[in-house]
Amino acid sequence: MSAPALAPEPARPVVPLWGAVLLALVAGPITDAAFPDIGWWPLAFVAVAMVLVAAYGRRAGGGFLVGLVFGLTFYLVHIPWMTEFLDPGLPFLVRAVPWFALSAVMALWCGLGTMLIAVATRIVPRAVGSALGRMLLVPFVVAGLWTAREAVSSIWPYGGFAWGRISESQSESPLAPLFAWLGISGVGFAMVFVVAVGVVAVREYRTPMLLRAMLVTALAAVLVAFPAFPTASDGTLRVAAVQGNGKTGYFHHAENATDNLMAQYDATTPVYDDDVDVVVWPEGATDIDPLRNEFAARVFDSVARSADAPLVGWAVTNRGDEYFNTALLWRAGEGALDHYDKRHPVPFGEYVPDRAVWRGFAPDLIDLIQREYTPGTTDAVMDIGSDGESVLAGFAICFDIVDDALMRQGVEEGAQLVLAQTNNADFGQTDESVQQLAIARIRAIELGRSVVNISTVGASAVILPDGSTAAELPRYEAGAMVVDVPLSTTTTPAVVIGRGVEWGVAVMALGALIGAALGVRRRRA
Repeated sequence: MSAPALAPEPARPVVPLWGAVLLALVAGPITDAAFPDIGWWPLAFVAVAMVLVAAYGRRAGGGFLVGLVFGLTFYLVHIPWMTEFLDPGLPFLVRAVPWFALSAVMALWCGLGTMLIAVATRIVPRAVGSALGRMLLVPFVVAGLWTAREAVSSIWPYGGFAWGRISESQSESPLAPLFAWLGISGVGFAMVFVVAVGVVAVREYRTPMLLRAMLVTALAAVLVAFPAFPTASDGTLRVAAVQGNGKTGYFHHAENATDNLMAQYDATTPVYDDDVDVVVWPEGATDIDPLRNEFAARVFDSVARSADAPLVGWAVTNRGDEYFNTALLWRAGEGALDHYDKRHPVPFGEYVPDRAVWRGFAPDLIDLIQREYTPGTTDAVMDIGSDGESVLAGFAICFDIVDDALMRQGVEEGAQLVLAQTNNADFGQTDESVQQLAIARIRAIELGRSVVNISTVGASAVILPDGSTAAELPRYEAGAMVVDVPLSTTTTPAVVIGRGVEWGVAVMALGALIGAALGVRRRRA
């Protein structure tokens, strides 16, 4: 059999380098606009197309530059809320260091990923003999490399940063049902694949336009029309989730040690007549540990007794020389019977990795973080049932919600719902809390579980397995949500597949790129 005919020359760039940089510069803010608070989800497809057009046919250096510029303009616009965390009394340039540093790291990842995409658009088409093959294989490799970049940057270094993945813009789009089938990474792959098919189809101008249009339209229609995965309800649990609206910021803390605890206590009082099955408090609900402080223990006990239901509380707990960010299961007269320690404390927020190294660069900034949280090793579920009935809840504390493996683990261990406790007070009225709520909404669909997302100050909401909102609270107002939350033991394809889609398409894309490069070199020889 003869080898496929090679294109005589590598693909040329669609636009000059200055135009590519301009496209990348604009694509960043457009991508951000697809996410909450603006939430114009179609713009994510527009932005991906701009990046791919800018990178198409470029050499490695040009592709890296395109990705770097895109990454910088996206993350600098997407996560300025990181400056809110630090003491407002500090100079802005000092407070901006974490914002700039994290944006730069993520931009470097974008640069490396886009560099590989650019190389792929030059090499892979030359290894495919047919137009249809190019319109399918090249987009597969491009989408796989995009997914690989997001996958690696989500876990490394220091646990990575999984915020801002392209599919996280689609929490309320027609694509949302796909999360139950493919997970966050799988939906991201599908989005980039369809866009890349469109970009390659435009370049295949010698192929009949009708064929190209039908291919792109058919793929887009499949994504939009994909059915929701059916989730069966196994009863309900009457949950009271309480937003205390205390002064719980790291540098905007309460005047007295008991203020936040009493704010939560007062906001809980109205639910006592609702015959609830469990009361849930957020991260940051108290500044004093009920395991070590008698007053706090009495307050916890009073809430559980008055509600005639267990209290899922929270505290900074201390064991030996180690501190933990801990969810506590508290029952009246019995105290804390179980706990979940936050699995992945936030680097440079809740602990400082390699403190001696980074302190040398910014000692005043690093020294602001005094308490070092230890990563938890507990399982991801607790039995919050009462009256002899078992109800397993999966847990996520704040940024745990973006940890794919942890969220799946809770379901694999039997979680029938997810309790997501968070404290957004450090981020003020910025987009951080609504971005986080969007991820919680995606998790509800992906896992087929109700998610109770409860914050000290908002955004707080109860999300059902289909992604709809059962209840929500205004930001910066004390209040409680009492909801009969559906329980489920359904296992979605996204949980079964796990990281299979993510790493599968990444490995295949890298393999195809390497294979195409070797093939082109061999034929040249």
